[in-house]
Amino acid sequence: MQTDDNARHAEKMAKIKAARDRMMQDKQGEKGLVIVHTGKGKGKSSSGFGMILRCIAHGMPCAVVQFIKGGWDTGERRLLTGHFADLCQFHAMGEGFTWETQDKARDIAAARAGWDKAKALIRDPSIRMVLLDEINIALRYDYLDLEEVLVFLRDEKPPLTHVVLTGRNAKPDLIAAADLVTEMEQVKHPFRDGIKAQPGVEF
Repeated sequence: MQTDDNARHAEKMAKIKAARDRMMQDKQGEKGLVIVHTGKGKGKSSSGFGMILRCIAHGMPCAVVQFIKGGWDTGERRLLTGHFADLCQFHAMGEGFTWETQDKARDIAAARAGWDKAKALIRDPSIRMVLLDEINIALRYDYLDLEEVLVFLRDEKPPLTHVVLTGRNAKPDLIAAADLVTEMEQVKHPFRDGIKAQPGVEF
């Protein structure tokens, strides 16, 4: 009986492998991707920083521009600036969440400064990935012009540069223009049970 199960399993896996091999024959190209992480669930920025760490592991120069969490002493900021500053530029441009600053003009100015920095980094062809952390929040509140961002990514991003845009409520036109979109779905979150944000989990 065990022998029959093993044989059936081997046959099934062989068929799957053959199908995968056929599918991969046509997948030879490379291009710089526009990647969007959005949704109400946790993990959008975390996923973006995971990609940054992959770049570092491959020796690929990369950069981070934070649009909201500028004042936070986060684990990722400590790690990247303390150990990988030679490969990853880190620019914390935000001044906190909009309900903290309560100053629309200041928020807009901070978002514009972040976008100007982002454009300069993206234009540099030696930088292989740029993470625009929480830019979707700035776009959601119209602190940045979405059409300007889309046109820039379409016309000025170098062909092999990846750009990752994170944050809730990604606008439909950004989702349509992106190459890779992931929506994080919230199933459970400890905040609802009175647990505050914790080091190593949220920041």
